[in-house]
Amino acid sequence: MADNADSKVIWMDGELIPFASANVHVLSHSLHYGSAAFEGIRAYETADGRTAIYRAAEHMDRFQRSVRIFGGSIPYTSAELTAATATLIRANGFKSCYIRPLAYIGHETRGLKLPKEPHIHVAIATWNWGKYLGDAAMQKGIKTCIASFRRPDVSSSLPWAKLSGSYLNSIMARREATLGGYDEAILLDQQGYLAEGSGENIFIVEKGNLVTPTTGAILMGITRDAIFTLAKSHGLSVVEQQITRNRLYEADEVFFTGTAAEITPVTSIDGRAIGTGVPGPVTLRLAKSFEQSTRGELSDFNSWLTYV
Repeated sequence: MADNADSKVIWMDGELIPFASANVHVLSHSLHYGSAAFEGIRAYETADGRTAIYRAAEHMDRFQRSVRIFGGSIPYTSAELTAATATLIRANGFKSCYIRPLAYIGHETRGLKLPKEPHIHVAIATWNWGKYLGDAAMQKGIKTCIASFRRPDVSSSLPWAKLSGSYLNSIMARREATLGGYDEAILLDQQGYLAEGSGENIFIVEKGNLVTPTTGAILMGITRDAIFTLAKSHGLSVVEQQITRNRLYEADEVFFTGTAAEITPVTSIDGRAIGTGVPGPVTLRLAKSFEQSTRGELSDFNSWLTYV
């Protein structure tokens, strides 16, 4: 059974629509030109058996910003979108799930020229989705490669927004990695410095402390931000710097962060073992804290949870 077959209904423009009827016209502007914005969010079953959306406000606020960046406006507040998501999760009977808000332009608009205020449709879907890079990734780590595709220059892209059209770059890099026998791709920026994975942010560990790329060419991930806070709670420093490929190969540990990937150790890059070739102690410690924060087991971070 496909993951999304477990979802009974999808929220579309304020209504719960049966899964099989949640359709968009083939002439949708966003289908033709990539003029859509989306989010990736998770809800987790917490230690007391309740369901909580993880960092809902931060995700919905970024969703709003992503739409505004191409001149649109979502006709719902972040709080309304969060409430709609909670309703949807209850309607589908999930305890834990992946959440996909999507804002798109329908078939009312044709051609590249957008009206001053394009009409924005909004949908929210939920489905069962395990660890994006595989259930065994935490135990063994994953094999990655440096992609030949690079992140677009910041002068001709909008890296801080989750725009559908921007993800073709990621699709091509991930496909290249998959065809080469790797689990994921790592992309450099136009200057040759480390950027991010095809759908994840990246950290390296040097002498017990964390270094991550500067925010110029990367998406400012919400899980990335959580790691900043969790690392500091462990007394670890986190520095944003330009990182060379040489430094990446020589790191003690490397790991990805993202809503779908959560915390995923990288144990091989371009056939080179990273550190000892197994998930390292800093990565594992942070991954445990991250999981505890999603389950409501760290009282200092309960504000990150919105209960359904």
